[in-house]
Amino acid sequence: MRADERYGSIPGILRVNAARFAECEALVDGDLRITYRELETRMLAAARAALALGIDKGDRVALWAPNSATWVAAALGILATGAWLVPLNTRFRGEEAAYVLEKSDAAALFTVNGFLGVDYPEMLRRAAPDCRALSRTVVLEGVVPPGALGWEGFLASGGPEGDGEVEARIDGLDPDDVSDVMFTSGTTARPKGVMLTHGSSLRSFEAWNVGFGLGEGDRMVVTNPFFHCFGYKAGWMLSLMVGACVYPMAVFDPRRMLEMIAAERITMLPGPPTVFTSVLDHPDRGRYDLSSLRVAFVGASTVPVALIHRLQRELPFRSVTTGYGLTEATAMVSNSAPGDDPETTARWSGQVIDGVEVAVVDDAGRGVPLGEQGEILVRGFNVMKGYLGEPEATRAAIDEDGWLHTGDIGLVNEDRYLRITDRKKDIYICGGFNVAPAEVENALMSVPGVQQIAVIGRPDARMGEVGVAFVVPRPGASVDPEALVAAARERLANYKVPREVRIVESLPFNASGKVLKTELRKLLTGT
Repeated sequence: MRADERYGSIPGILRVNAARFAECEALVDGDLRITYRELETRMLAAARAALALGIDKGDRVALWAPNSATWVAAALGILATGAWLVPLNTRFRGEEAAYVLEKSDAAALFTVNGFLGVDYPEMLRRAAPDCRALSRTVVLEGVVPPGALGWEGFLASGGPEGDGEVEARIDGLDPDDVSDVMFTSGTTARPKGVMLTHGSSLRSFEAWNVGFGLGEGDRMVVTNPFFHCFGYKAGWMLSLMVGACVYPMAVFDPRRMLEMIAAERITMLPGPPTVFTSVLDHPDRGRYDLSSLRVAFVGASTVPVALIHRLQRELPFRSVTTGYGLTEATAMVSNSAPGDDPETTARWSGQVIDGVEVAVVDDAGRGVPLGEQGEILVRGFNVMKGYLGEPEATRAAIDEDGWLHTGDIGLVNEDRYLRITDRKKDIYICGGFNVAPAEVENALMSVPGVQQIAVIGRPDARMGEVGVAFVVPRPGASVDPEALVAAARERLANYKVPREVRIVESLPFNASGKVLKTELRKLLTGT
C-alpha cells in the first residue's frame, strides 16, 4: 500500500505510527527529547488550540520560525484542523513577509521573537500594521507582544471538549486536499504560492526514499529549513513515516554538527554542498567519531565529482545521493538509485521517480531526440494543484495536457536518468535558496542615483551561486556599491543581497528592450 493510501494525510502519519513506534524518539531538539506517542499528544493539543483560535478547514495559517521541535508540533496541529500551512522564510524582512501573508490571506500567524536578534512580530507590524494575521498571532518562543498569545498560553486555550472535533477533522482529510502553500520565487518580481497536497507529499518522498534509504531507528540532522519543501517533507515528514528520529538545526554550525554526529550516532545527513564542505574542511574533524554516518544526500543543481569522491573517501558514508525537484513538482522529480557510482551521482540528477513522466522539448514545444537538450516538462501525481489565486500563471505553467513547464534545460537518457544543464528562467540558487533577479532589481531601483539595474548569478564555491548587480547611474549621479548593498540588506533577505556590485555605463539590450543577461555573464567570465 502506498504512503498516501496508508496515511491519508500528513497528520495521519502519527495516527498510525504513534502506536507503531510509541516509545521511539521522533524529535531531539537540544535537551528536549520527544517520542512518537508524545508528539501525537502535542499535535492534538495544538489542533485543539487552533480550533479554539477559530481556525477552520481551508484557512491559510502562516508559520514564520526556525527549525525546532515546536515548529513540527505547530505545523501538525495546523494541518490536523484541515487548514493550509503557509511556511515563511525566516530571512524575510517585514515587507516580504507581509506580501506572502496578504497574498495568502493568512488567518493567523505562528512566529518567534528573538531568533538571530529579530523581533518578527514588530518587524511585520511596522511593514503592514493592518495585516489580518496580526490579529491572531502565536509566539512560539521569545517575548510575547500585547495582543498575542505565547505558545503555552495558546495550548492551554484548547480544552478536551475539542478532542472529538479534532479527530473528525483528521478523519475528514483526503490525500487530494491541499496541505500547504509554499511560496517560491518566480521570474516575475513577486513570489507565487504553490498549492501542494497531502497525498502528493507523502507519495513523492516515499519515492525519494527508495534511493535515500531512511528507515526505522535512523537518526538524521536536518539543516535544510523547514520553511522549504525539502527540509519539511524530506526532513521531519519522511522521518515520521519510517520511524526515524530528526534533529532540527536552526542555524548551521559545523562544530555543533560534528558534536551531534558523534554524541547522537547520526546515520543520515542531507544538505547543500556547503554543509558537507564545512564538515570536511573543519580543522577539528579528526577529533570526532563519525563512524555512524551511513548515507548523505547532496542537494544542488550541480554537484562536483570531487565532492562525491571526498565524501566517500574521507567520511564513512556507504552511499552519497542526489536528486532534482522544484516546488511546483512537490520538490521531487528524480533521485539517485541504489548503487549509483560517484560519477553517475555527480553528473546526473538521479532517475525519474515511478509514476512521473518527463519530456524534453525544444522552444516550439516539440519533443527532441533522446539524449538531446531541451526544456524539461513533468507530468504526474507530484505536480502542484496550481498557484494560489493566480489562474493565469497556473495555465502558463501547466499546459492543457497536464505538463508542468519547469523552465529548466536538461536531457534524459534511455534509463530515465535526468541531467539538468541550464535554467531557462533567470532564477539562480544561492545557498540552496531560489533568488528571482527581478525581485532584487525592483527592490533596488529606488536607491538614489540608480537609473538601471540588472542582477545575475555567478558561480560560487561555497554558496553555489551569488548575485552580481550591474548598475547604470543616473546622469550626473554616482552610486556607491557599499551603500547599494546596505540598502539591499534593509529590504531583502540576506541570500538575495548581491555579493558584488559593478558600475557600468550601459546595459546590453536586445531589439525588444530586454536586458541580454548572456552578455553580462560573458563580462563575468571574460569570454
